[in-house]
Amino acid sequence: MAWYCSASTNTELVENLSRVDLIKSERVKEAMLGVDRAHYAPSRPYSDSPQSIGHGATISAPHMHAHACEYLIEYLKPGAHVLDIGSGSGYLTHVLANLVTSLPGSSEEQGQVIGIDHISNLVDLARSNMNKSAQGRELLNSGQVKFITADGRLGWKEGAPYDAIHVGAAAETLHPVLIEQLRAPGRLFIPVESESGSGFSGGQYIWIVDKRADGSVRKEKVFQVSYVPLTNAPRS
Repeated sequence: MAWYCSASTNTELVENLSRVDLIKSERVKEAMLGVDRAHYAPSRPYSDSPQSIGHGATISAPHMHAHACEYLIEYLKPGAHVLDIGSGSGYLTHVLANLVTSLPGSSEEQGQVIGIDHISNLVDLARSNMNKSAQGRELLNSGQVKFITADGRLGWKEGAPYDAIHVGAAAETLHPVLIEQLRAPGRLFIPVESESGSGFSGGQYIWIVDKRADGSVRKEKVFQVSYVPLTNAPRS
């Protein structure tokens, strides 16, 4: 159904995703309406399909960004701290920031989103993309959004604990360090390569990992996907 959501404007794209119930929450809808994909996708920005951003990376299809936000929305409240691993173009980092920050002058606590990528050129690209809008510049200047060059498989201990962690590339396994860096309660959204003998067919699946208030952990495989792999940085 998702491919029917392609559009000629950002507003039309988001409205199409909402119309077919891929966007369910009004908060997610408003957050995505507030970020023009044309600032982040180099070509066909309103096509509901993944697109290359260079360096072997992609900006995911809009419906996957919608899925990620919907699965994490319970933990994306004003004041929340979020880690976006494999932040790439910076698009979803910006959307997540819209969900955890408040309007200027609000008495609500301001949240923060840290985008992390192991390719320094993509970190530079994300900053450049966010600087294309006044709101993006404000989020960067205030420190409510930060981009860091590092190995996302290790998370980012300096900013932990996180209310939500999003991983935008397929991991070989569920990295325990990411679960450790979740707040209790907190949630991890991560695509993982299916292991043989797991009871699932080959390929990648989204895992939702919840750390409950008492520290116990619940893991669930939810649907099959296709992401670029979470890998080492390329050698210079």
